[in-house]
Amino acid sequence: MSDNKLPKISVFTLGCKVNQYDGDAMLAIFNEAGFEVAEGLEFADIYILNTCAVTAEAEKKSRQAVSRIIKVNPSAKIYVCGCASQNNFVQFAKSGVVYISGTDKKTELARQIVAKYVNSSDMPQCVAEEKRFDISDKYEDNDGVYNLRTRHFIKVQDGCDNYCNYCIIPYLRGHSRSRSVESIIKELDGVRGSVKEIVVTGINLSAYGLDIGLSLAELLKKLAKYDDLRVRLGSLEVCVVNDAFLKATKKLKHFCPHFHLSLQSGDDSVLMAMNRHYDTEQYFQAVKLIRGYYPSASITTDIIVGYPTETEEMFENCMKFARKVGFSDIHVFSYSSRKGTVAGRMPVLPAEVVDDRQRRLSALKRELADNYLNKQIGMPQQVLFETQCDGLWVGHTPNYVKVYSANGRHNEVRTIIPRRKYCDGLSD
Repeated sequence: MSDNKLPKISVFTLGCKVNQYDGDAMLAIFNEAGFEVAEGLEFADIYILNTCAVTAEAEKKSRQAVSRIIKVNPSAKIYVCGCASQNNFVQFAKSGVVYISGTDKKTELARQIVAKYVNSSDMPQCVAEEKRFDISDKYEDNDGVYNLRTRHFIKVQDGCDNYCNYCIIPYLRGHSRSRSVESIIKELDGVRGSVKEIVVTGINLSAYGLDIGLSLAELLKKLAKYDDLRVRLGSLEVCVVNDAFLKATKKLKHFCPHFHLSLQSGDDSVLMAMNRHYDTEQYFQAVKLIRGYYPSASITTDIIVGYPTETEEMFENCMKFARKVGFSDIHVFSYSSRKGTVAGRMPVLPAEVVDDRQRRLSALKRELADNYLNKQIGMPQQVLFETQCDGLWVGHTPNYVKVYSANGRHNEVRTIIPRRKYCDGLSD
C-alpha cells in the first residue's frame, strides 16, 4: 500500500442474512469513500471480521477466521465486530486485531475507519463491561447506505424477545426493535431500478412493528407499490401466520411463495422444554393455512437434533412430523450448548447419539427435498438469474428452486426439467 493510496478493505461476514445486510452496508460506506473493497479472504490491507455466535461451531469459525486472515496477509489490520465478539471479546484480543466492538453501531465503525484513513482521525476506544458491549434499545438505522446485488437484503428488525432456552442471540442482539416504515421506503426507493428482488429480513422478522404500533402484515401492504420487484421474506415464526398476514402477501404482485417457518422440533415435549411458544398442531395448522393460499408453496424449516431433553421416542416423533408436513427443505442442526442460556446448564446427550440423529434427519431432508423438486418438473417458472457457475447461469424460481441454464436473461420463463448433474435442490 503506497502512502498516497487508500488501503484495500475486505469485509468478511459469517452467519445470517442480517449479518450479511450489515456487512453490505459497511462495504457500501467504504466503496463510497473511495476504498478498493472486497469480500471474504481475498488479499487486503484491512479486514472487517463480522462474526457469528449462533452455535459454538459458528463462534469457533469466527475465531479461526483471524488466523486465516493472517495467513493471507500477516501485516493485515483486523477489526472485529458482531455476535461472537459481543459474546466474548477477549477471544479476539490477539496479534493483528487492532479493534473490537460488538453487534451495535457497525456502520458507525465503518465511518470511523473511513475517518481514520481519509482524515487521519483517531479511532475511539471501545470499552466493554462484563465482557459485553452495550446494546441500544433503538433500531440502528444505516442512513440509506446499501450495497447493490441482484437479490437485495433489506433489514427491517433487530433483536429478539423470545428467549428460547437454547438460544444466545437475544443476549447478544438485545430486545426486539423495528425500523421505521419511512426508512424502509427510503431504501427501497433508492435501490429500485437497480435490483430485481428484495428479501425482507430481521433477527425475529415476525416481531416487526410490535414496538412501534405496526405489524409485518401492515409493512407488506406498504410494499405493494413496488410492483416491479420480487418480494421474499426471511425466517418466520408460527405466530405471524394468519389470514391477515397471508392476504397482505397476496397484495404483492411478485411475492415469492417460499416460507421458512421455524420449527426446531417436531415433538411437543421438546418444544415446551425449548420454551417455544407453539405446539405441533398449531404449526401444522399454519402450514395448512399457507397451502390454502399457495398450494405449491415451498415450506422450509430449521430443526435441532439432540436437545438435552430429547429421547429417542421424541426424535422419532420429530421425524414423523417432518414427513407429515412435507417440507421442501430442512436445515438440520446438531444441538450446540451455549453458556449463558437455560439449556446451557443441562447435561448434553452423548455425541454418538446426536450424530446418529443428525444423519437420520439429514437423510429425510434429502428425501423430502427430492419429493418437492420432482413436483416442479414440467412447471413453467419465472427465474431470476444471479450468478454464473461453470459456464451456466444460476438463479431461483419464486419458490426458491435453484435453476441452471445456458441462457440467463432475468425473469425469463423456464420449464423445470431434471438435470441431476446440476440441479442440486433448494439452495441455502
